[in-house]
Amino acid sequence: MFIWDWFTGVLGYLGIIKRKRRFAFFGLSCSGKVSLIKQLYEENRIDFVPYSLDYNSSASEELSIGNMRFTTFDLGGHLQARRVWKDYFPAVDAIVFLVDARDRSRFVESKQELDSLLTDESLANCPVLILGNKIDLPSAASEDELRTFFGLFGQTTGKGKVPRSELPGRPLELFMCSILKRQGYGEGFRWLAQYID
Repeated sequence: MFIWDWFTGVLGYLGIIKRKRRFAFFGLSCSGKVSLIKQLYEENRIDFVPYSLDYNSSASEELSIGNMRFTTFDLGGHLQARRVWKDYFPAVDAIVFLVDARDRSRFVESKQELDSLLTDESLANCPVLILGNKIDLPSAASEDELRTFFGLFGQTTGKGKVPRSELPGRPLELFMCSILKRQGYGEGFRWLAQYID
């Protein structure tokens, strides 16, 4: 295993193959993390058994989207699971943070968790893709409402291609989506791909 990891690391460094990245999927419980990972696996015709890591667990799955190869970590969203999120930070190359755009009663709690991620020194350069999920429901918050509530105006990169060298800080952007309807998250992952080299 060590020799294989070393060999693929060298090939990745030379640009012959893409290096495998690690994405952590964060968000409160019921925000759509498991559903999103399941959709990504179905779109790539990979068998998937839904899971969320609990505070004792360390399961992960490997996935490819376009040129990106990455390992997914769904670290769970219930309070006990959130206590171990920090343990995974050193191994993370990108963060996907899901917000249930319909459940305004949990926006404060969700914002606290996002703010905690964004202010952690060990994640200072880590790209963050925020997905406002469940826009297919009539009571879901709008993109402007989420940007206002989560204090994202002036912090995000914009949804186009902006070279990382021109960004004042880490790549950070919000995309609205409906995992159920398979809408919006693809655009988010395409945005994220430009910051994963």
